[in-house]
Amino acid sequence: MFNNFQSLADQQLSGATLTRQEAHAILDSTDDQLLDVVAAAARLRRTHFSNTVKVNYLVNLKSGLCPEDCTYCSQRLGSAAQILKYTWLKPEAVLEQAETGIAAGASRVCLVASGKGPADRDVERVATMVDGLKEAHPHVEVCACLGILKQGQAERLKACGVDAYNHNLNTSESKYKDICTTHEFSDRVRTVEAAKGAGLSPCSGLIVGMGESNDELIDAVFALRDLGSDSIPVNFLMPFDGTPLEGTWLLSPAQCVRILALVRFACPAAELRMAGGREMHLRSLQPLALNIANSLFLGDYLTSEGQPGQDDLAMIADAGFTVLGQQPAAAGSSSLHDAGAAAGSQPAIRRRGAGTQLAPNA
Repeated sequence: MFNNFQSLADQQLSGATLTRQEAHAILDSTDDQLLDVVAAAARLRRTHFSNTVKVNYLVNLKSGLCPEDCTYCSQRLGSAAQILKYTWLKPEAVLEQAETGIAAGASRVCLVASGKGPADRDVERVATMVDGLKEAHPHVEVCACLGILKQGQAERLKACGVDAYNHNLNTSESKYKDICTTHEFSDRVRTVEAAKGAGLSPCSGLIVGMGESNDELIDAVFALRDLGSDSIPVNFLMPFDGTPLEGTWLLSPAQCVRILALVRFACPAAELRMAGGREMHLRSLQPLALNIANSLFLGDYLTSEGQPGQDDLAMIADAGFTVLGQQPAAAGSSSLHDAGAAAGSQPAIRRRGAGTQLAPNA
């Protein structure tokens, strides 16, 4: 057993494999130890990714009306969540949406469609979208997320220019039957393996806060490690009204930080993305979490709004990080000060509390 979290970081930097006992120590660390955990995990993050943050941008190609029954999902079969529902976007609309994120600094565009998995004609539809996107922005990465793949579809996606494929494991194999009955954990593993075998970069992650035990969470993280996921998005459950998990609030900001640290220690060189739900669960600890995670989604998610994109970019700069692919701003430069002004930092004149008839701010 390690002596402290810095010695655990030393072990991981020397190539050690995180054990279950060590994983529990991270998740069970006290609030007094939280900054020690962050500082140790930050060493791993900076060794592999320096001070950069990879900005990803989601485009929801087809929303809602999914035949699967995943309990966490607002697009699931029988969902009463009041989300946008629409069929496939046209290629020109996809390019327009993607260019918004690219202009803000996104180096990867994630093309996502609801459903169990694509028909071959859907893969061809996505291939047309990718062709237009790559023609206009050849250096931007494209990640596809279309569900469970059939034979040959991963190869077709690779051939049309897709760089990565996302299919999250979401939770542990033992927990999976509690969150979905219309497909199995093994289906997800096979799709990630098929994508990897076709030469696509495997992107697979988690949803936390669904009632999983620490052992189940560790099982899921270790499964991602065994799969060799290059990119690991960690989603924090957004308990939409109208879904079976509505009203499920099981995470604290500090525990979210510990979960990110667990993933970083288990998979030191993986791109670790703080993904959906970060605003409502990490809350004011989002900048602290950037010392562990090196990636995020800019702006909105598939069916929910995120914090304003400019706030994301200001958060990255204010925490001392640089968007991947962009030149860092020099200390004291006007761009940093301008970002503060753009974020709405002009002083607001107090007109409540002492000396007024209005209640104070407390």
